[in-house]
Amino acid sequence: MNRFQDEFGVPSERARNKLVARLDDYMMQFIRHSPFAVLATADRDGHCDASPRGGLPGFVKILDDKQLLLPDVRGNKLFQSYQNIEGNRHVGLVFFIPGLERTVRVNGAATVIDRAGLAERGVDRLEIFDPDELAALLQGLLVEVEEAYGHCSRSLSFSRLWDPETIQHNREDPPVRK
Repeated sequence: MNRFQDEFGVPSERARNKLVARLDDYMMQFIRHSPFAVLATADRDGHCDASPRGGLPGFVKILDDKQLLLPDVRGNKLFQSYQNIEGNRHVGLVFFIPGLERTVRVNGAATVIDRAGLAERGVDRLEIFDPDELAALLQGLLVEVEEAYGHCSRSLSFSRLWDPETIQHNREDPPVRK
């Protein structure tokens, strides 16, 4: 037990049992249909970064129940995630499917692989919607799954993230402007 469980209670058996050391069939199907994920990293000193990643559903490749391959599309060239991984291989991924109020979470250890390593694993092109002139496949991350689980819908439900009326309102009258 930890101090938070001492104060607020222990997780149910169901919650404890959903944490597994490999991807099950449901999780693999979810990832194959997901066009969006958030990659969380931290450097060796604990400074964190969360980076959105997207592409065609299935852009994250499932090599087996213990390995994922996440291609890198050229972006802002800051490479915060990659710099963090050089000092701390631990990563977290949250996968989303638009309209579904569930997610899949994967935690593990990442290794940066180059374009040749991607090609060896069957990834030789970008799988993204609407590529622009800057889009290019640079490198990738091989993630060794240490912990995975399906996550319940409460946070997405609480936020109304996929609510059509909220989406339409925000498109018509953006709450923030650049």
